[in-house]
Amino acid sequence: MTDEQRFSRSRNDIHRPYSASEDRYSITDYRQVGTSGLYLPPISLGLWWNFGDNIPFDNQRKLLRHAFDSGITHFDLANNYGPPYGSAETNFGRMMREDFAPYRDELIISSKAGYDMWPGPYGDYGSRKYILASADQSLRR
Repeated sequence: MTDEQRFSRSRNDIHRPYSASEDRYSITDYRQVGTSGLYLPPISLGLWWNFGDNIPFDNQRKLLRHAFDSGITHFDLANNYGPPYGSAETNFGRMMREDFAPYRDELIISSKAGYDMWPGPYGDYGSRKYILASADQSLRR
């Protein structure tokens, strides 16, 4: 099956339960990260653009499904990705529940913090309190 056929199939089946491509791991080579034992694909998908509330959710879903079907297993997020801030994590969390729950152990999900997120002295600058609050918020999303 060509990439175009695979993408067309996922586009037509967007409202049906997702079933990942059987050959998703034969499409790309995975590379070991140092001596950690972790293997990653040569590219990851960053969700900074195209995953906020300003983009239709079905478009986001199509892109993530196609990426996973193409062997991409690492998805990069941040607490300020959107717009609005946090919406990329919220939308990804919804897709995790609705589409990718059976594949959770096959995914590497990263997030980061450090951007001005809320008013007051604890919403910025990377203090311990800020990092813990940001991690907690990201995990809830």
